[in-house]
Amino acid sequence: MNRFDYIRPQTIAEAVAAASEPGAAYLAAGTNLLDLMKGGVSWPARVVDITRLPNLSEVETLSDGATRIGALVRNADLAHDRAFAARYPAVAEALLSGASAQLRNVATAGGNLLQRTRCRYFYDTASACNKREPGTGCDALGGENRAHAVLGWSDHCIATHPSDFCVPLAALGAVVEIEGRGGRREVPLTEFHLLPGDRPDRETVLEPGEMIVAVRLPPEAAAFAAHSRYLKVRERTSYAFALVSAAAMLRLDCGRITEARVALGGVALKPWRAPEAEALLVGQEPNRETFERAAELALREARPSGDNAAKITLARRTLTRALQLAAAGTPERLPALPASAFASSSSEVSHV
Repeated sequence: MNRFDYIRPQTIAEAVAAASEPGAAYLAAGTNLLDLMKGGVSWPARVVDITRLPNLSEVETLSDGATRIGALVRNADLAHDRAFAARYPAVAEALLSGASAQLRNVATAGGNLLQRTRCRYFYDTASACNKREPGTGCDALGGENRAHAVLGWSDHCIATHPSDFCVPLAALGAVVEIEGRGGRREVPLTEFHLLPGDRPDRETVLEPGEMIVAVRLPPEAAAFAAHSRYLKVRERTSYAFALVSAAAMLRLDCGRITEARVALGGVALKPWRAPEAEALLVGQEPNRETFERAAELALREARPSGDNAAKITLARRTLTRALQLAAAGTPERLPALPASAFASSSSEVSHV
């Protein structure tokens, strides 16, 4: 590891000023950053510790019915918050399907949004990676890439975004609150992460020094609580990142779908919301044929980035299954294997 300055600011303004210097990085739980530093992937010259900043660790219900999640709220605390899990069960299910219990106890909401890709070539400093070192190439393109992107990728990068948390947030229209030198601004989560294009090293809309202070779910997001699921397909049911995941939320009335929200994970360098599939579902009966058509539309632009054509079929089937689960209704108790396709109703434990 390189030598670096360590700063612990007392206010958000101090943190932003300190992190505006070239080579600075924010430190919260460090569950991703410290691994990157130890592996020689990230070399910050200054680490700005924001763990002691005030007013960033609360979950609040605002006067308009929106829910505001502070950037330092721990994943486990959020998933096990009874009121939150009741209003946004798919978000709680996604959180509980990610990493191990030990990591969920320390990882933060803001840090979850800023996770770096888990592409093996990004982590291997002997490999060419345009995300890690712009202009060096992308060894993933001709390498082991069956788990890589099938949507939104470019010839410069075919990595995927690893977050579970972000997928239902994108479906529910979450907004990211950002503090910077110019004050506070808000960005829809669907616009927060950037597709690789010819600049895969630029991953989000954050400018130097800007930090996430909160994530906000709009009032209407809670209306999907009765029919809301997250489904994650992975190589191991525990402690593994998604090959493909899907968040599906429905509102039903008189046997018809009146509103739908759909997003996919593990398929692109950002959580992939599918508004055309959502529109197709409205007014339809909640059956397998309808869900298969929606899944086909959601993956209409998908194309292999290597030896991963099967991932497109897997994504379609995962989304179809997620929609079926959502239509059946949110379970009162979360399965013992959250978000798993292998979960059975006979092994349920409370998620609140």
